[in-house]
Amino acid sequence: SPTIEALRQRGAKNVKVLHTRRRAVANTDEFVAPLKEAKGVWMAGGRQSRLAKAYLHTLTHRELFGVLERGGVIAGTSAGASIQGSYLYGGQSAGEVGFGFVRDAAIGQHFVRRRRHLPETSGLPKVVARNPGLLGIGIDEETFIIVRGDVFTVGGYGKVAIADATRP
Repeated sequence: SPTIEALRQRGAKNVKVLHTRRRAVANTDEFVAPLKEAKGVWMAGGRQSRLAKAYLHTLTHRELFGVLERGGVIAGTSAGASIQGSYLYGGQSAGEVGFGFVRDAAIGQHFVRRRRHLPETSGLPKVVARNPGLLGIGIDEETFIIVRGDVFTVGGYGKVAIADATRP
């Protein structure tokens, strides 16, 4: 994930780091103050279950939606991408609720590199089969999607796999 300096080299201005594992902190006006004017947010990797535990349904979560409502961008890598869906799958986070920036979706990362595209290893088709209202999105390394409303475009060097229970 990009460092502060790498973000600045790419044109980001007024970069601030927000980090806590404590929900009480994530619910304070002081913590979310930078988000009220942010035009972009980068969420680094790690464990999506930790992101959910710290930020889901907090003032921080609400202010992240505010960034989007003002036309800003929220981006992330690995867990920072997965948490943006409405449903988390895999590992300790299986069955947890995501931030919901991408509605009715379960987003999986490292999809091909970790062989999660294979039917015997991927939980994504199984999750979608059990939750047919979800769209499964598996994103490969060095690959990204840009979501606008209910449409996304793919960029980068890898692949994006889709699991959709409404289509054979």
